[in-house]
Amino acid sequence: MSSKSHATLRYTTMRLGIFVGCLIVVGLLAQFGLVPAGIGKSNPVWLVLLALVISAPLSYVLLRRHRDAMSEQIVGGVDRAKERLAANQSQEDAAVDAAAPQPPRGPRRTGTSSV
Repeated sequence: MSSKSHATLRYTTMRLGIFVGCLIVVGLLAQFGLVPAGIGKSNPVWLVLLALVISAPLSYVLLRRHRDAMSEQIVGGVDRAKERLAANQSQEDAAVDAAAPQPPRGPRRTGTSSV
């Protein structure tokens, strides 16, 4: 099995891990009063948004190699799907051409003539 076979799962798991780590750090910083804890009942929402804002650039920088591997995996899958679709379309075209009625080859005589 290729090392890139689970690239999307690996990238998503690592991205989630970075977010959870940032959420824990932001929660601890809010607990000790180093960052504002939010306004009123918005504390959990504020902490999640702050963790998202911090984790996004970290993920962009730290997971570049994994993101590239995931991209290669997705592009390969799309290319294979396009090849299968083209093969299926050519088979369908051949079947339709074979089943199409042939045009008449010459003038037909009916046996009755009107003179």
